[in-house]
Amino acid sequence: MAPTIDWDKLRIFHTVARAGSFTEAARKLGLSQSSVSRQVRAVEDHFNVSLFNRHARGLVLTYEGERLFETAEAMADRLAGTEQMLLEAKGQPRGRLRITTMASFGAYWLAPRLSAFIEAYPEMDLELILDDNDLDLSRREADVAIRFHGSRQSELIQRPLVVVHHHIYASPDYLARKGEPLTAADLDRHDLIVYGPETPDALRDINWTLTIGAEGRPRRPVMMINSTYAVLQAIRSGLGIAALPDYLAEGDDRLVRILTHIDCPAFESFFVYPQELRGSKRVRLFREFLVDRVRRDAANL
Repeated sequence: MAPTIDWDKLRIFHTVARAGSFTEAARKLGLSQSSVSRQVRAVEDHFNVSLFNRHARGLVLTYEGERLFETAEAMADRLAGTEQMLLEAKGQPRGRLRITTMASFGAYWLAPRLSAFIEAYPEMDLELILDDNDLDLSRREADVAIRFHGSRQSELIQRPLVVVHHHIYASPDYLARKGEPLTAADLDRHDLIVYGPETPDALRDINWTLTIGAEGRPRRPVMMINSTYAVLQAIRSGLGIAALPDYLAEGDDRLVRILTHIDCPAFESFFVYPQELRGSKRVRLFREFLVDRVRRDAANL
């Protein structure tokens, strides 16, 4: 049986692949360039493959190099996560926690509440990544996610967080100009703003105003916008009517909630993280913080 590849050599290969050059990798590792080159050559000899194509502008991974880099990246992430958990076990949590969620929820609800968490755990470095599309947690594009749909990936852990309610809103100017719809069928004669043209998983079924109570074919919107925040601004401007999550509309005197008798859809949210962070103190404390905050704000969600 062939000997197992030495992790130290694999770590050096991983650093070279990230740096894109032997010179930069040697600087980061505190080694000579010749030593770094020799270690990478040893990895290539072990697998009997070329890992890099050498170009004047730097190094480019071969197909085999890309596959090995993916494995080394996963190993490095897991090792870093385990190291972090061991350090956390005996003291205050520290290190980076990358959080991803939808842009509107992250900007309007989550970001303003994070100061309390940062004050409680000053040794932690939070990174908030706002994206209406799901980042790949299994590839560690983020550490944890708040998602508005269930995950189908078995390698991810998901815990229910909060149910977010949606209702239909318009501006006072719009209602003065066009009148207020009294039934869902009345929406056939109003200007509707919806999310689009493409709807990511996080916003699945968000355009229910086009079909609820519709007489015949689904309604044609006056505008499609691929940003929930921009939909909010369009309503405020008097452009039309749209459904919004209640956390965006709460306390806004430029919005009027209409068709209050309609049973509008609600979207369950989940706190999601990869299996390898199951024992992370950072993840546990952040989840506990979120659960406490959503309980306080339940009436507005």
